[in-house]
Amino acid sequence: MSDKAEQNPYTIRPDGAEPAETLRDVEQELAKRWPENKLEPSLDRIEALMDILGQPQRAFPSIHITGTNGKTSTARMVEQLLNTFELRTGRYTSPHVESVTERISLDGNPISVERFVETYRDIEPYVRMVDEGQPVAMSFFEVLTGMAYAAFADTPVDVAVVEVGMGGSWDATNVIDAAVSVITPISLDHTDKLGSTTGEIAVEKSGIIKPGAIAVVAQQQLDAAQTILKRAVEVDATVAREGMEFGVRHREVAIGGQLITLRGLGGEDYEDVFIPLHGEHQAQNASLALAAVEAFFGVGGARGGKLDIDKVRQAFAGVSSPGRLEVVRRSPTILLDAAHNPAGAEATVAAISESFGFTKLVGVIATSGDKDVSGLLSAFEPLLSEVVVTENSTHRRMPVDELAAVAVEIFGEDRVQVEPRLDEAIDAAVTLAEEEGDLGGCGVLVTGSVITVGEARLLLGRK
Repeated sequence: MSDKAEQNPYTIRPDGAEPAETLRDVEQELAKRWPENKLEPSLDRIEALMDILGQPQRAFPSIHITGTNGKTSTARMVEQLLNTFELRTGRYTSPHVESVTERISLDGNPISVERFVETYRDIEPYVRMVDEGQPVAMSFFEVLTGMAYAAFADTPVDVAVVEVGMGGSWDATNVIDAAVSVITPISLDHTDKLGSTTGEIAVEKSGIIKPGAIAVVAQQQLDAAQTILKRAVEVDATVAREGMEFGVRHREVAIGGQLITLRGLGGEDYEDVFIPLHGEHQAQNASLALAAVEAFFGVGGARGGKLDIDKVRQAFAGVSSPGRLEVVRRSPTILLDAAHNPAGAEATVAAISESFGFTKLVGVIATSGDKDVSGLLSAFEPLLSEVVVTENSTHRRMPVDELAAVAVEIFGEDRVQVEPRLDEAIDAAVTLAEEEGDLGGCGVLVTGSVITVGEARLLLGRK
């Protein structure tokens, strides 16, 4: 597309238009803008929009979350904790699983279609003013970020939980001045845009740490850890490190999830905390979320103390993370997981090996073309008996023939089946799994992309 977004007249839907119809109209308008994977690194456009709107992002305190994997799950945990402590929350995450409205949530629920459309129409004239005044028009993600901040200020919320889209320093979300920053584990992803080493990527990620803030940091590769600490020193921020100031003390597999003990910032333990999510990585996300909320409330550290244990248990017991090792069918078991890079795939493999006793697991895989597909498939190879490669509907998808060629190199021709349509790929995988004869021990894993998981979720009727 051209640098300028296509100019559409500002129109209000006629009375009586169906909400789904008006949402489609807005989505079509947003789709004409630069997509999320096309970037012009700058905060100029979003800052200009915030100026015109009267700085809505300064109307509420924020917790800002970056990293490579685990951002959305951690954001949902932070939100659940804050809601349980009776704070009104706004949550901004990306990408969405099924509907674009999921990206902007109030008190744990996606905003309504009507509210989404209304918010877009409210800020649309000002977005076009920014478009006219900048060399490059606002992107899809920048407009959604502006919508989120406007909706949070209008509600108003007590606190916003904000996940970056990509990177940190120049991410559109980074116009907030968050008192608490969270950095989940950093691994290699978006290397063409963020850097070729974890240390280089950490330069961008650590850009969300603001002067005087508290940075809650997961265990990192050495070069990433050094970069984050350097940034913290430069801006006089306090750093709380997983494994030192806080962390997971104990975990054991439980029915439907895991039972964990978390060490808080004040050195006190939160025992017998159940989370209905699988995998060591989700326990790590829980420790980050708890430390972030402690830091937000000023609990722990030199001040000591801890949060109410009953409320903490209540919050974590109610956490959900759609599309993250989500069981959507039984006999055979069908799992959905949004792993889209090697580190995410490795975490998924470890979690499935720990929590599920499959004798045969068949993969349904559709990926984006800009990912480390070879690394992703290599991570899954020891776990999957066979794979059915397919495509999702996004323009970023890797063509099925290209994906099949990579899969054959890793799995061998006998273990790879090609089905261009996702619905037929899921059916084929179920058939392959059922050949085992023991439905209790066989399963299907749909993975490779958040888009793939969202489309599978719709096909399988999950709500």
